[in-house]
Amino acid sequence: MNIGEASRASGVSTKMIRYYETIGLIPQADRSEAGYRNYGDNDVHTLRFIRRSRDLGFTVEQMADLLALWRDRERASGEVKKIALEHVEILERKAEELKAMSRTLKHLAAHCHGDGRPDCPILEDLADAAKTPTKAMEPARFGTAGIDPVRNRRHG
Repeated sequence: MNIGEASRASGVSTKMIRYYETIGLIPQADRSEAGYRNYGDNDVHTLRFIRRSRDLGFTVEQMADLLALWRDRERASGEVKKIALEHVEILERKAEELKAMSRTLKHLAAHCHGDGRPDCPILEDLADAAKTPTKAMEPARFGTAGIDPVRNRRHG
């Protein structure tokens, strides 16, 4: 099947399929004499694995590790579990950070009159924070979480 058919069958966009090939997450597709990519059922199965991994928030690096373990019939399931549980910790930390952001914004909104006056505690809070330099944090998948996006480890 061509890249469009593989995309429809796997749920992974053609752009992402090309990207995954470029970074080596998946092998380069076989090419037809005309130069078009050809994909088989195994390729689609791998793309579905990647799609599900991505839907669960795994990084590209984690997906590469999981793919390698998936392909290794001699693997220890403990390695897979370790990756999954480390990812759970990261997701839970991000969820707590999102909850904290939500609480802060709710508090600020509750103290904003929301009328025609220019006074606004939301803008005042943002402006006050802008006065004090803070340690730069790497953007993470769900917002700034202080997580190294490559290693999924908190910056020290």
